[in-house]
Amino acid sequence: MKKELKVVPIKNGTVIDHIPGGQALNVLKILGINARTNAVLSVAMNVRSKKMGRKDIVKVEDRELKPEEVDKIALIAPNAKINIIGDSEVVAKHKVYLPKSIEGIIRCANPNCISNAEKESVISKFITVSENPPLFRCFYCERIIEDASGNII
Repeated sequence: MKKELKVVPIKNGTVIDHIPGGQALNVLKILGINARTNAVLSVAMNVRSKKMGRKDIVKVEDRELKPEEVDKIALIAPNAKINIIGDSEVVAKHKVYLPKSIEGIIRCANPNCISNAEKESVISKFITVSENPPLFRCFYCERIIEDASGNII
């Protein structure tokens, strides 16, 4: 069976690998990349993976991710790997980790939580209870949610 290269290598930048299949567009949204971007990027979706069944890959030239971007990516892709590329070589590899606490990203699913009150200006805050599976507890009302989209357990 002949192997073919489906994604072009980059000279300098960041590769985000092991993104769950179908989540690459959400990663681009986290990075603030949309159709009007000047960034050179490659996106591979639903690529076969021995470990994951299918996965997505995002490559962004001439950009290193900020720590807060990596934290947000960890919410939707807790097993993602970040590879820093320099002169067409991998110069550093990092696994993403869920932060111990998350502020202003996840919305509490409890409509009575103070973080959802219109008259209060309380920023949502969650404590990571478990990384695998991802579980988060609201700092204010202690409601447990199972993922960053606010699904309740």
